[in-house]
Amino acid sequence: MLEKVIVGSEEWCAFPELGIPTIKARVDSGAKTSALHALNIVPFEKDGESWVKFDIHPIQNNTKAVIHSEAPLIDKRVVKSSSGYREQRYVIKTRIQVGDQDWEIEMTLTNRDSMGFRMLLGREAMSGRILVDPEQKYLLGQPTKEKLKEYYEKGDEEKRGLRIGVLASNPELYSNRRIMEAGEMRGHEMHFLNLKYCYMKLDADKPEIHYRGGRVLNDFDAIIPRIRPSMTFYGCALTRHFEALKVFCLNSAAAISQSRDKLYSLQLLLNSGIDIPTTGFANSPLDTNDLIKMVGGSPLIVKLLEGTQGKGVVLAETKKAAESVINAFKSLNANILVQEFIKEANGKDIRCFVIDGKVVASIQREALPGEFRANIHLGGTASVIKATPDEKRIAIKAAKAMNLKVAGVDIIRSSKGPLLLEVNSSPGLEGIEGATQKDIAGEMIKAIEKNFKWK
Repeated sequence: MLEKVIVGSEEWCAFPELGIPTIKARVDSGAKTSALHALNIVPFEKDGESWVKFDIHPIQNNTKAVIHSEAPLIDKRVVKSSSGYREQRYVIKTRIQVGDQDWEIEMTLTNRDSMGFRMLLGREAMSGRILVDPEQKYLLGQPTKEKLKEYYEKGDEEKRGLRIGVLASNPELYSNRRIMEAGEMRGHEMHFLNLKYCYMKLDADKPEIHYRGGRVLNDFDAIIPRIRPSMTFYGCALTRHFEALKVFCLNSAAAISQSRDKLYSLQLLLNSGIDIPTTGFANSPLDTNDLIKMVGGSPLIVKLLEGTQGKGVVLAETKKAAESVINAFKSLNANILVQEFIKEANGKDIRCFVIDGKVVASIQREALPGEFRANIHLGGTASVIKATPDEKRIAIKAAKAMNLKVAGVDIIRSSKGPLLLEVNSSPGLEGIEGATQKDIAGEMIKAIEKNFKWK
């Protein structure tokens, strides 16, 4: 008969298959399932089987020591935490080593940052193997500080990366996935921070940003804000708070919020001497006639100030249509711009991707037949194009005027020369990376490295 191991309420154990030489576990017979602290959890396929890869910080309050692990994925399960919160978790099977014995156990992967232990050993894993003496601790011994250093300092030297957070809403979005991958490829510790799960402590002495579960996010080197338009207000408030904590932000809150204000951004661009299509803005529909005349008559473009990705942009082909559209928007109390229609652009525009004062890639976007908006989101196609020196100069000047370190600058070719349409503070990567085959996400990470003089 197998002799059971006697353990205390806290013990050190190991996971040889995961590359974890030692980790402190809370022994909890009240919990059915075992759980391991894991971050950046990504499922993948290996030899036709489901696997999952993840990062572990095995030592509490030490984010520098990191282990990259992978294991066969056996299930996805809804687990109810001690606080009553229900969460879907990945379940893996691996060998645990406790004292001189080792055996296979199932455990779930979850972020245990807010818990006192990186590992929770539940009763299913202990059954038939372990006896618990709750009054005791570390009956099987514990590693010395020197031993822990020997185990984990080496990994720290190899890693030496920056701790970078992607502040966004959707981890599955192509752009967000690519930025996470690019950072990891360059040896950085990447974290996806869902801005809906972040909340702030405003305090003169000790300001903080917390994440769901109580984890404090004050130890980041850099943040990449990728804020969707509907979350501009809250996303900018969070970015501003990170800036107050002296975290480097690839695009500041001020630059993002002014780029989202189409009217203000056009005024900033004009003040920098950048040409735009003739544009009008008015508050009262009584001025409709003069407004139309002011931008050269019909056809003309009517734009909602709050619109993005081509939404809220209408082409009015006749004066009557222009009046109807303007008055319809006005009756909804919507703020609108009217803009001359550049017919010779023929439904095409040029997107220049500017990072850190350099145009790293350019594409031409072409609208679908019968459509005048070239946005990729609306089915427009992208092709590689060499931007002219003049167009590059405008793109760089525009990003600088808006104070954006990363910008998608949209330019239209007119008979008067290149005209600036719009500057985007969270430009998508899918269209431009797909067309140019360039690693734009990697260039964004390089801009952060340059700031830290990181080699």
